[in-house]
Amino acid sequence: MIRIRFIERNGGVRDVMAALGDTLLSVAQNAGEPLEGTCEGQMACSTCHVIVDATDFARLPPAVEEEEDMLDLAASATRHSRLACQIVLDDTLDGLTVRIPPEARNMQGR
Repeated sequence: MIRIRFIERNGGVRDVMAALGDTLLSVAQNAGEPLEGTCEGQMACSTCHVIVDATDFARLPPAVEEEEDMLDLAASATRHSRLACQIVLDDTLDGLTVRIPPEARNMQGR
């Protein structure tokens, strides 16, 4: 298990434990964070957009071109934006901090 820190839309901070091999999207959804993931990880939407803390960003593998294309459509995207569905958790990501963008909504109620 590793720890993931979510900075919520209201500025609150919440730490959750995550299993190795899980995606950041599934961890966020199970923790009640408002990430929709409409395309279910197929990189056909940007509804799981998160902003990775600048100090943690280099620990992630680089985004592929398809992910970069989807991030171009994300509201409030920054140079540290990623799609949570594309971040597979391993022990090198223990303590990862991500911010939930203010526009994040889960219309599917997960």
